[in-house]
Amino acid sequence: MPTKNDGFKDFILDQLTELNGVAARAMFGGYGLYQRAKFFGIIHKGCLYFKVSATTVHNYKNHGMQPFRPNAKQTLKSFYGVPIDVIEDAEILTQWAASVIES
Repeated sequence: MPTKNDGFKDFILDQLTELNGVAARAMFGGYGLYQRAKFFGIIHKGCLYFKVSATTVHNYKNHGMQPFRPNAKQTLKSFYGVPIDVIEDAEILTQWAASVIES
């Protein structure tokens, strides 16, 4: 059954076309982003989040992004929001995604 976030999910998948094997799988009212078996992102309520590491989290914080917070009682600090200017630029978004996948 399609959800209201399907258009955003489709846009993100289009932006990441250069990364072979990227797919979105339904999970917890949103989507998990995978490249083959590697889980690297979340689409939830019209927002995109990428998995961060100690070496990449500063990129997200420098853009003023916050960790993924699916509800008021839960915050996942291993995933941070992706800035809109990055989302809108397919080349940069692909670079950010690739750095997550390669880590």
